[in-house]
Amino acid sequence: MVNRHRGEINAKLDGRDWTLCLTLGALAELEDAFGAEDLTKLTGRFSSGRLSANDMQTIIFAGLKGAGHTVEKTDVGEMQAEGGAVGYATIVSELLAVTFGSASQPSESGPTAE
Repeated sequence: MVNRHRGEINAKLDGRDWTLCLTLGALAELEDAFGAEDLTKLTGRFSSGRLSANDMQTIIFAGLKGAGHTVEKTDVGEMQAEGGAVGYATIVSELLAVTFGSASQPSESGPTAE
């Protein structure tokens, strides 16, 4: 069972339930991946509401890794989400919202898949 107070969410990928969590280490990896010098810059990037498929793959990968799953980023790229691109965007939006609070949600509809 996930603990949202610890920043965990549940996501269904490939028909399997996974726990995702953006730990401090996962956030540091996202800063590096997105070239953000700090969490403020990282949050600013996410709140633009425009995320590419690669961005979503990177965020989902960091969340899986942060929750202790041993997966490769390429594995994440092969996983299927219910609802296709909208499903991935929903997972990312929920993960960012539970990590940063509602102020980080890019928009009421979540990030836009590019």
